[in-house]
Amino acid sequence: MSSIVQGFTKSLAMTILSEIGDKTFFAAAILAMRHPRRLVLSGCLSALIVMTILSVLVGWAAPNLISRTWTHHITTFLFLGFGLWSLKDAIFEEGDAEELAEVEAKLDKDWKASNGATKNSNKDDDATKKHKRSFLSQFFSPIFLQAFSITFFGEWGDKSQLATIGLAADENPFGVVLGGILGQALCTAAAVVGGKSLASQISEKIVALSGGILFIVFGIQSFLSPVES
Repeated sequence: MSSIVQGFTKSLAMTILSEIGDKTFFAAAILAMRHPRRLVLSGCLSALIVMTILSVLVGWAAPNLISRTWTHHITTFLFLGFGLWSLKDAIFEEGDAEELAEVEAKLDKDWKASNGATKNSNKDDDATKKHKRSFLSQFFSPIFLQAFSITFFGEWGDKSQLATIGLAADENPFGVVLGGILGQALCTAAAVVGGKSLASQISEKIVALSGGILFIVFGIQSFLSPVES
């Protein structure tokens, strides 16, 4: 039970400090201003839950493919490396508003392109398209799919995903999944409910600094802890 709690606590803290102020956080906040919050929240959160489960499965399987000693050392290296990476971002990166503006500009470009494609479609196909759209909307709406795809591919290969893999390799996977999903839910809900006004008030430097310190603490703890056989 204690291993589950430890994995849950580490995963929750790591997820919150990794995701607040992240590009996907800004994307969720901006999308929620333009579309129904329910669809944006469900799309973003579904992508993050799928990503968390996939990452934990990879981390859980790693000790079965290579020795637990190696996975332990790799996890320690990842935590220390991500800690230094986050501290570098906090010290040397540009202001927070620039990343928010970058995400907003990209979403604006995609939105205009989507609207342009819709306007250029033939009027003769409108009835057919509406019928198909009403049928497909019972399963997935375009807004849900947009929120899901932006979040999923935005998180793929991100340091939070790699850190989750490393954490799952060294901690109880069930606890890591629970902590990761709760952390993702809290961050995504805050972004969707707070919108751009909340996103613009978050200091990414402070978040990166806090996350960097947390990663280094995890790395030191992993380095000092014995390898479980």
